[in-house]
Amino acid sequence: MQRVRRPNRSRRRMPDSADVNIARNRRSPCGLSRWMGASAGFLGWSIDAFDFFVVVFLVGHLAAQFGVSKADIIWTLTATLATRPIGAFIFGLFSDRYGRRLSLIGNIVCFTVLEVACGFAPSFTVFLILRALFGIGMGGEWGVGASLAMETVPSRWRGLISGILQAGYAAGYLMAAVAARFILPVWGWRAMFFAGVAPALLALYVSYKMPEPEAWRVHRAASAGAILRTLGEHSKEFAYLVMLLILMMFCSHGTQDLYPDFLMSAHHVAPRSAASIAMLYNGGALLGGIIFGEFSQRAGRRIGMQSALALSLLVIPLWAFGHSVAMLTLGAFLMQVGIQGAWGVIPAHLTELAPASARSLLPGMAYQMAILFAAFTNTFLYALRDRVGYAWALGGFEMVVIMSSIVVISLGRERHSRDFMQAD
Repeated sequence: MQRVRRPNRSRRRMPDSADVNIARNRRSPCGLSRWMGASAGFLGWSIDAFDFFVVVFLVGHLAAQFGVSKADIIWTLTATLATRPIGAFIFGLFSDRYGRRLSLIGNIVCFTVLEVACGFAPSFTVFLILRALFGIGMGGEWGVGASLAMETVPSRWRGLISGILQAGYAAGYLMAAVAARFILPVWGWRAMFFAGVAPALLALYVSYKMPEPEAWRVHRAASAGAILRTLGEHSKEFAYLVMLLILMMFCSHGTQDLYPDFLMSAHHVAPRSAASIAMLYNGGALLGGIIFGEFSQRAGRRIGMQSALALSLLVIPLWAFGHSVAMLTLGAFLMQVGIQGAWGVIPAHLTELAPASARSLLPGMAYQMAILFAAFTNTFLYALRDRVGYAWALGGFEMVVIMSSIVVISLGRERHSRDFMQAD
């Protein structure tokens, strides 16, 4: 009898053109389902950002509550940022191996539970531990949400949706500012940590109802080890993205995190007024992400980012050295149009550069490893202000990092509108 050769199931078969055509010819989802990935990513990132920025508006309240200095409370922001790479690794690896949808659901549950727990913290030590654990949950969301959104929308909408997705960060900051303006004065600081539960439930519902992207099904790796090997094979690209994102983190956290405290400390702006200004400049961030995200679809990812950063560089005199609250407010608005405009290109840019089988892990790890290196931005700037003043600490720092970012962007490459169904 002729011996029948059994197929080797231990090896992962790369998808050929027939696989791709079969996937493309499947019954496509309805219009609403097609946009569920973008909606889930946006909602998750918005709630994540809200939960992080709540602390920015509570620095003084938490210091008084726990009997510690404001510098100690700012250290909790650093702890949150520093643990985010752990979440990026855990949830990114799970997403590439087992699916975007399940990973996002687990991620949202994780950081929502920890955020609510922060509202019950009885001491500073417990609060610090909870904020560090929260960083793990926060770190997993971006890579999963970005890959999910970019894989489910048509490529012609990728730039716009990238801007909207990243604008979720500004939306979360805006929600935190609204909460500081209306919830904090009435219900106190603990209620601020409970306010994100309702939108988190909406994000969970959307994530539960949406299907897995076909691009993930086609390029799904055979094992976690295969995903890690892919990451190792792209180590040079990974290192470049980390370097780029470190600078971009300096741009973002250096212009946002301490700005309310800068207004209150250096210009004696009332807390409610500072929250109102934050609401306004986060409106600018939302606008910038959408404008420059769409602009990058037409002009290219790198040109889109560089144009947005050039705008931010020009408005530093208004943003840091304005002589009136009106000038500072205008500068803050335009600054975030530019900074978050550049960030609006990042989800599309990174997912297009990432290998197909590690489209959650590589961008997510690059993003959060950059956070690890940039985690001490707030602590550094807060110490620097004692030497050169608050305005020069913020303004001088941003001049250097924005110009450096423009240069580093020009050294990289892009894969504009790459077909995610095709193999690398």
